Amino acid sequence: MVEKEFFKEVSEYIFGLFKNELPPQVVYHNYDHTLLVVKNVIEIGESENISIEDLELLQLAAWFHDTGFVNGFENHEEKSKKILNEFLVGKNFSSEKIEKIEKLIDATKIPQNPLNKLEEIICDADLYHIGTENFTEKTNLLRSEWEQLCNKYLSDVEFLKGNEKFLSEHKFFTDYAFGKLNEQKTVNWLKVKKDLNKTIAKNEELELKNKLKKEEVKRKKDKDERPERGIETMYRVTLKNHIKLSDIADTKANILLSVSAIILSIALSTLFPKLDKADNYYLIYPTLFFLFITVITMVYSILSTRPKVTSGKFTKEDVVNKKVNLLFFGNFHKMPLEDFQEGMSQLMNDRDYLYKSLMKDLYFLGIVLEKKYRLLRIAYNIFMIGIIISVIAFVIAFEMMKNAGVPADLI
Repeated sequence: MVEKEFFKEVSEYIFGLFKNELPPQVVYHNYDHTLLVVKNVIEIGESENISIEDLELLQLAAWFHDTGFVNGFENHEEKSKKILNEFLVGKNFSSEKIEKIEKLIDATKIPQNPLNKLEEIICDADLYHIGTENFTEKTNLLRSEWEQLCNKYLSDVEFLKGNEKFLSEHKFFTDYAFGKLNEQKTVNWLKVKKDLNKTIAKNEELELKNKLKKEEVKRKKDKDERPERGIETMYRVTLKNHIKLSDIADTKANILLSVSAIILSIALSTLFPKLDKADNYYLIYPTLFFLFITVITMVYSILSTRPKVTSGKFTKEDVVNKKVNLLFFGNFHKMPLEDFQEGMSQLMNDRDYLYKSLMKDLYFLGIVLEKKYRLLRIAYNIFMIGIIISVIAFVIAFEMMKNAGVPADLI
């Protein structure tokens, strides 16, 4: 039989050991937990009517069962047995008793698998808290300790799933522990299941919100990645200026056409009837030259305003390869509406394609403008030079007629 002074010495030794050597991360398997396990083995042992000698062995096993944590949590039971042996050397403990205590320490390994009454008692004493109302507080300490020692974060779902599984598989071995703790253990288990379901539902709701938020951010990003306002303004102003220049060219061509048509009408109604007179043969060449110049001017004016329409068809491969400019009507006027809509959708969702289409539109509009103004310049030059030459020719013709003695009233 062990004297009370010996257990006092054991208590002080364990207290000092934990105080001086236990890592600060170990917030559950400390002196407080050890003291509770000692009290629990006494409570359960006395209720199970075991001998005083066996109860003393249980107390020693309870005092030392977690001392191995001072040297790390891995295989702490083996380390605890080593500390037990070092302490009991010279304490007149037989090797047989030490071996029994070591087996009791081994019995606390998870999952528990006790082989006799004493092992059942220490197993129930070690996990006594799962059948109490402070179960949540204790398991939170265990979670914190495990995360710090393993340097690994446990999500709420992982933590609750582990607890639910552990509680569903655990059972109290002694009649006393089962009768006193099992009902509260069931309450704790149901609470863990409820918390688990709530946490899963909350996480799913949060994931849905995050998904919607990401989609919203993506939509905003896609919107931001479309042509910026400054670029849009540049294209809008430039295209507007080009279209205005095209209108001006068409107006100038219409003016020249109108003037040429009027001149041609006057010439045909006034000069041509007089050319059949023999005395007016001097006017034939100036008049024909004048008419030729007028017709050439009209031809160039018409060429500068004559529209050109392309095939109006494109293939899906052209859209995929970005070879067609969908912003120009001449490229799609013969296409089905569905194909055009599909092509435009791809254009609006592809920033590079949209920019290139605007560039092409601007470029080819510039090409058309260059042709318009080049032909229009030629028409104006021909008209201007032709008028001057025609006037000179008519003046010379009149002078030749005067010198030939043709009466003025016949001219």
